[in-house]
Amino acid sequence: MVSTTPAGLQIRPRHMDFDLPNPLPRHWHGGDAFKSHWFDAMSVLFPDGERFFIDSVRHFREQIDDPLLQEQIRGFIGQEGHHSREHLEYSNRLRDLGYDIAAIERRAQVRIRYTQKKLSPQRRLAATAALEHITAILADGLLEEPRYLAGAHPTMARLWRWHALEETEHKAVAFDVYNQVCGNRKLLRRAMLMATWFFVLDTSRGLVHMLKRDGLLWNWRVWRDGLQWMWGKHGVLRPLLGTYRDFFREDFHPWQHNNLELLYRTRTEFDPQLEPSTA
Repeated sequence: MVSTTPAGLQIRPRHMDFDLPNPLPRHWHGGDAFKSHWFDAMSVLFPDGERFFIDSVRHFREQIDDPLLQEQIRGFIGQEGHHSREHLEYSNRLRDLGYDIAAIERRAQVRIRYTQKKLSPQRRLAATAALEHITAILADGLLEEPRYLAGAHPTMARLWRWHALEETEHKAVAFDVYNQVCGNRKLLRRAMLMATWFFVLDTSRGLVHMLKRDGLLWNWRVWRDGLQWMWGKHGVLRPLLGTYRDFFREDFHPWQHNNLELLYRTRTEFDPQLEPSTA
C-alpha cells in the first residue's frame, strides 16, 4: 500500500477566516511574553515554509500512480496553502506591534532559496517529510493537552488548534510521497537532523528578537518560567522526545503514532456536522 493514511480519512482544506484581533494583544497567551512569542516565532516561519513544502511535494506529483495518494496530495496542498494565508495575516499583526518580522522572514527565505538551488528534489522532499513530523508531534501535543493553550486569547487558541488538526490529518502525505519516489532512510534521517537544527535556531531567534523588543530579554524570571513550561516535568516539549526519536527507526511511518480518535474528536470543533467517529 502506498498511502499509510488511515482508510477513510479525508484530507481537505477548511476555508477559515479567523478575524484575528486587531491590534493583537502583545502577550496574547495569558499575558505571558515567553509563551506568546514562542508561538509567534513559529508562526512567522510558516508561510515561506509551507510554500516550500507544497513545492517539494508537487515536484513529484506526476510520478505518483496511486489515485488515493494523489487525492491526499491535493488535500495537503490545499491545507498548507490556507495555513500560509492565515499565518501571513498573523505576521501582519505582529508587524503592527513593532516587531521586525521582515528580518525573520528574510533569513528563512535566504535559506529556502539556497536549498532550492543546491539540494536535489529528493533532499528537499526529505526535509519536508522531516519538518512535517516535527509539526505533527507538536500538533498532537496541542490537541491532546488543552492546558498548553490555557489562558490564551480564544481566537488565537482556535487558530492554533485548527492548524494542529490539519497538520495531523496530512502528517503522512509528504512521507508517503518520499517513500514512493526515493525511500532512502539514511537521507531522511540526515534531513531530520538538519531540519531540527534550523527549526530550533530560527524559532529561538524569533523568540529572542520579540523579547528584546519588549525589554524582557534579560528578565531571568521570563526565561526561568518559559524554559520550565517547555522542558519541565509537565512541559510542552518534554513528552514529545520519544515520538520525535521514532522518526529515526528503519520501520517508522507517521501513523504508527495513531491519534485518529483524538483527530476525530477535535474535528467536531471545526466540522460541527460530524460525529467524533465520522471519517
